[in-house]
Amino acid sequence: MLYDFSVVLVFILFSILFVWAAMFISWLLRPQKPTREKAMIYECGEDPVGGGWVQCNIRFYVIAVIFIIFDVEVIFIYPVAVVFKKMIGQGMGLYVLSELLIFVLILLGGLAYVWKKDDLRWIKTIREE
Repeated sequence: MLYDFSVVLVFILFSILFVWAAMFISWLLRPQKPTREKAMIYECGEDPVGGGWVQCNIRFYVIAVIFIIFDVEVIFIYPVAVVFKKMIGQGMGLYVLSELLIFVLILLGGLAYVWKKDDLRWIKTIREE
């Protein structure tokens, strides 16, 4: 049993050594000629304009969180798809399919809720009622 843990320890030590060696070799090989232009902060290749404390619109983060939530939940479908053929052979195909359909219906309900709240629209207009 200790042998199994020692293999894991060897891999962890080797990975730490490999990362350290790669960083050290890159430090040795890279040119070290700092200039003012190289030290300047940039964003996506553009020169900075204004201060660094610009207020960002919250809609970007809302859409990103919604995407991540649905993306992670859809990943849960893959294990079911992998074992679905085996489950059909065991007579549990209808049960697994119904659970998967319930899961997808819950996802669609969440998507309908977000759509109804109009959170998927990038540019929102203020409605006067």
